[in-house]
Amino acid sequence: MAVTIKDVAKLADVSISTVSRVINDSKPVSPEARRRVLAAIDELEYQPNEVARSLVTKKSNVIGIIVDDIGSSYVAQIIRGVEEVGRMYNYDILLCSSYGNKESEIRFVQLLMQKQVAGIIIVSEILNHEVLAHLNMSKMPFVYLNKYYNVLESPTVKINNLEASEKVMKYLTEIGHRKIAYITQEKDVELTIEKHKILGYSTYMNYVGENKHIFEVDGHTIQDGYNIGKNVIDAIKNEGLTAVFCCEDEIAIGLINSFYDNNIRVPEDVTVVGYGDISQAEVYRPKLTTIKEPYYDLGAVAIRRILKVLKGEEHEEQAIELPVQLIIRDSSSSPKK
Repeated sequence: MAVTIKDVAKLADVSISTVSRVINDSKPVSPEARRRVLAAIDELEYQPNEVARSLVTKKSNVIGIIVDDIGSSYVAQIIRGVEEVGRMYNYDILLCSSYGNKESEIRFVQLLMQKQVAGIIIVSEILNHEVLAHLNMSKMPFVYLNKYYNVLESPTVKINNLEASEKVMKYLTEIGHRKIAYITQEKDVELTIEKHKILGYSTYMNYVGENKHIFEVDGHTIQDGYNIGKNVIDAIKNEGLTAVFCCEDEIAIGLINSFYDNNIRVPEDVTVVGYGDISQAEVYRPKLTTIKEPYYDLGAVAIRRILKVLKGEEHEEQAIELPVQLIIRDSSSSPKK
């Protein structure tokens, strides 16, 4: 027969309401009464009913996560960071996948609030003003992680994309490259992180006194990178490009495939640098030089921020920036002389 709160109260020689106060940490209880209740819980191996507990406290030990696509490798790393840190503090996760649909994001936010989750983490690739407005007006602790768009006036965790772009360009120029191209996304540049990455690229191209070569792609898949290959190859032949900095690893991998099919060797003929450090970056040949976006850490820091808010601790600025790291692998080398 399952142990009840009544059994705990009887063994501890206190009222049921006192046991409830200890379990829910809702009202002050004398140190001696608290000690007896905790000892009784331990002896009886009592497990509080979390559903009933959440109805009383209006909160639960559950963090809601809304992701764009659970099948994305970077999303899986973020979720792992959230889950492992949450487990350390006895929090579970409730996962929803919106597949980039704005209405689904809104519906899942409402659903998670109805489930009385303790906080919400959104991992998105779209800019959903309605969801942000809904969350900002609520008292629900949340963190908004967006792979492409700048997140203004909302709690987020990210890297400094200007610094990351400058780090790539500093590396390329230091190993001798001057004629460098950048491949960017063509959509909503002024609203996305591309604005900062292009600025970093442009600053260094002005510094070395060379013309800027910026190519635009409408998408972020390996196929999109492959498709832009012809334009880049023409610039290599006509303008003497020796290096290409890609806005994403997927674009870089597709571009390398295009080079391979056109007898252009990487890095012997041209250096290719990516951005993200997705799982394929280290196993693809040649292994990809890239900026590491610490996806696991993004998830881990996001849930830690929520837990700090729940504990009433003073939390960081709206945007928490993680260190920038350039991973140098086989796809980059000095240009041929």
